[in-house]
Amino acid sequence: MDRHAAPGRAHLSEPSLTLIVPVYNEAENLPALVEEVERFVPPPFTMHVVYDFDTDTTVPVARALGATRPWLRLLRNDLGPGVVNAIRAGFRAVPAGPALVMMADLSDDLRVVPECLRLYRAGYQIVCPSRYMRGGRQLGGPLVKRTLSRLAGLSLHWLAGLPTHDATNNFRLYDAALVNTLTIESTGGFELALELTAKAFRRGARIAEVPATWRDRTAGQSRFRLAKWLPRYLRWYAYAFGGRLGSA
Repeated sequence: MDRHAAPGRAHLSEPSLTLIVPVYNEAENLPALVEEVERFVPPPFTMHVVYDFDTDTTVPVARALGATRPWLRLLRNDLGPGVVNAIRAGFRAVPAGPALVMMADLSDDLRVVPECLRLYRAGYQIVCPSRYMRGGRQLGGPLVKRTLSRLAGLSLHWLAGLPTHDATNNFRLYDAALVNTLTIESTGGFELALELTAKAFRRGARIAEVPATWRDRTAGQSRFRLAKWLPRYLRWYAYAFGGRLGSA
């Protein structure tokens, strides 16, 4: 973890944090997620719960929770179905400032959010909670998926020079203005973090990481499909090494 201050933005008049949470039938998980947000995320902040369709089971639960929490807002994704478009819709609602992409399945370590914000305000444009750096951990999940993710992260760090040991964790704090200058080409879903980080790296953006613990979901069903999405990961893996397989 890089603890040195870096130039990049003024410290005064910083926009408040926005949480972008794509959901797909997360009624079971959302109340516990809101509890964790209230416990670990320093105010002020806004949380956009981004959904694809009106019958999503998350919607009534989010409305009920939002009745007493003005910072919790429902945002309908009108860019097309899927997690990539949900995250794109979230960024479209955040023109500038720190934006934290996080999942609703309680897998992410919200205890690291204050440190992520500290590094952002020190000038870093992407801050990566990392499972694979010293102090990070990964608990549960399919063995093949865990192994490939670790190999990708460590090889990109040691061989390509990416300033994080964990290139594929979608729990990530971004400078929204930076993301909104990048052309998002991902179509599958969870390769988006790798695409954005690789493009920012190739552009020379300042990237830092913090150790974090990832936990496999305990409720709901994962929409991750390794065989379908692996070729999409490989595209951005090659791009991070300098391959001409994408465009910033």
